[in-house]
Amino acid sequence: MKKQLLIVDGYNMIGAWPELTTLKNQDRLEEAREDLLNRLSNYAKFQGIEVIVVFDAQFVPGISKSYQKYFLEVVFTKEDETADSYIERIAGELNDRLTQVTVATSDLAEQWTVFSQGALRTSARELYKNIQKVEAVIKGTTEEVRFTDYRRNSPWNPQQLDKLSRKLDELSRK
Repeated sequence: MKKQLLIVDGYNMIGAWPELTTLKNQDRLEEAREDLLNRLSNYAKFQGIEVIVVFDAQFVPGISKSYQKYFLEVVFTKEDETADSYIERIAGELNDRLTQVTVATSDLAEQWTVFSQGALRTSARELYKNIQKVEAVIKGTTEEVRFTDYRRNSPWNPQQLDKLSRKLDELSRK
């Protein structure tokens, strides 16, 4: 099975996801980036995929760096390089027989370019909906585990629980 790699156009997601757009419009771009990274990290861990998030340097001039955060690779492009050109370049380099690259962007020109290189594409809206589904599953699992822990710490012993269960069945039949 091929390794799955998701390359995300960071500012494209910030401009498309409602919660992140709100933060950006309030001049809280750093918080929007952090929220995006946090949500992508949870998604990546749940799906078992690698994620590279690329940001244009135009919003953070003077830096060009790549680092690991929340088990994601975060890239700020050089000042004279757009996130689109960086994504197109690495999508072509990393998409091979062992790795299936998917690029998350709503930029149609970029989607066509990476698709022509054999990479898959997903729009910002599609990724947002997928992340919401995963977050709902994670929340449901958390609730289930919490309820299980609650029962495990119950003051009732197994015999009492069994007796109560039989009584419930008896009353349900009436």
